[in-house]
Amino acid sequence: MFQGETAISIDDKGRLAIPTAYREVVAGECGNRLVITYNPFEAGCLYVYPQAVWERVRDQVNALPRTKKNSRLLQLKLVGAAAFVEPDGSGRIPVPASQRNAVGIEKKAVLLGMGEKFELWSEQAHHAQIRQTLGDADLGEDLVDLQL
Repeated sequence: MFQGETAISIDDKGRLAIPTAYREVVAGECGNRLVITYNPFEAGCLYVYPQAVWERVRDQVNALPRTKKNSRLLQLKLVGAAAFVEPDGSGRIPVPASQRNAVGIEKKAVLLGMGEKFELWSEQAHHAQIRQTLGDADLGEDLVDLQL
């Protein structure tokens, strides 16, 4: 289970260092195999999945009917852009340049542990998301009873 927010620096080769707290989990439970792909719902963000979790998501997305435009778009953004990465001896993973450029990740980013996956945000997009607040009109029936 991944959780927490970490400010991340991207080096000149486009790599980020996995936070020390997650390295053992990534090595042991993920077999040092991660998958980076686009977040189809939010601009400025990439998803970083452990391979086993990714395979389940990939299979669900690929099972969607290709005759529907939204399904094809989801397949394009998630499956078509997926890149397998492995940490090097220093715990760094390469983030593909095409993905970094598309979401605006430059030297500074934010890595969020989101349960079964990470989200890698450009610093600017993350700040914009955090500044948003939820009002009463945003709360649906499924959120009203939450005890936060």
